Amino acid sequence: EVQLQASGGGLVQAGGSLRLSCAASGFTFDAYAIAWFRQAPGKERERVACITGSDGVTYYADSVKGRFTISKDNAEKTVYLQMSSLNSEDTAVYFCAAGLSKSGSHYYTCPQTIPYWGQGTQVTVSS
Repeated sequence: EVQLQASGGGLVQAGGSLRLSCAASGFTFDAYAIAWFRQAPGKERERVACITGSDGVTYYADSVKGRFTISKDNAEKTVYLQMSSLNSEDTAVYFCAAGLSKSGSHYYTCPQTIPYWGQGTQVTVSS
């Protein structure tokens, strides 16, 4: 059974930090790219960061670049999202997802099709 277990959310003051974790099981972890998404009430889902399966290449949305860091531990089959300098715009439910990064003959940093989603973890930033 495939599982993606997101954790680490919570309430933090503006300017603070949080680290989210996404523990994976049930699939070949280093063969899949992992992405973190977030969705705030009334807003569209936003992809915030990705990391490739094999070589750890990363991607960040402009909204989080320089503040968030995605990393992975293949031995632990876990992906992390270190978030710093948080502000109210970062308040959202955060999801991790896994998929293949290949589409046609091209490889991308972010998963192109996503068969596996984790449950969300709430991040609330108070001002």
